[in-house]
Amino acid sequence: MNALNANTSTMSEVSPSVNPQSDAPAQAEAATETCIRIADFNAWYGSFQAIHNLSLDVPRNQVTAFIGPSGCGKSTLLRWINRMNDIVPSANSRGTLMIDDLDVLAQTTDVVNLRRRVGMVFQKPNPFPKSIYENVAFGPKLHLYLSRTELDELVEWSLRKAAVWDEVKDRLHAPALGLSGGQQQRLCIARAIAVGPEVLLMDEPCSALDPASTLAIEDLIYELREQYTIVMVTHNMQQASRCSDRTAFFFEGKLVESGPTQDVFTKPREKRTDDYVRGRFG
Repeated sequence: MNALNANTSTMSEVSPSVNPQSDAPAQAEAATETCIRIADFNAWYGSFQAIHNLSLDVPRNQVTAFIGPSGCGKSTLLRWINRMNDIVPSANSRGTLMIDDLDVLAQTTDVVNLRRRVGMVFQKPNPFPKSIYENVAFGPKLHLYLSRTELDELVEWSLRKAAVWDEVKDRLHAPALGLSGGQQQRLCIARAIAVGPEVLLMDEPCSALDPASTLAIEDLIYELREQYTIVMVTHNMQQASRCSDRTAFFFEGKLVESGPTQDVFTKPREKRTDDYVRGRFG
């Protein structure tokens, strides 16, 4: 994938004032092509089994929310999708986890290339102790062969796509750590998309942010799904209902139910799902 060509052709697309309620049901029904296929997936930390026989298809260019109480396997699954659990000595897994035709769990899989294809945004903003510009340029410098002009264009495109360009364009070479929390999180999203990923994983991306910043990130998530497949872990039921096209409910390491978000929240098939989304436990 030529990230620069894909990215710079759409530099004017950003429109942060999207209404997340406007056409989510239509979008959810429109795209059905599978991007991530998970089948009979099991995961352990040592002798503790964190995920049991999980099978789930994640559709392309939609937002899929993983919900459920703490310790139910949501974040564990997220970390297996881009092999972050490789750095945990006690972690191991078995089953099928495919991104298109790529076998994520195969020993022959190039993990560096996998993580270029699968970006990650964490619970707390984690900008590098570098300038705003260098944060975004870091990945492209490693993975892409770009001239300085092309790199400048890609940095601008990424910051525009993350809806933070207008706030930082006059201080690109200032320290990223000087930004507000919400700006830092949008910078981290810009950094993730700068290398041209296909999938964005977001682990509680708004939990450390104030309400105004949360709204900005939610609008951004809604818009980015037009170009990326997004998987988001959240404990916030309102956020899942606002932002996602599909929702998967996890409990005690098992997938209880998944489907269009509207169905999961208004007419769940399982009593445990109904109890959780209504706040009766969790």
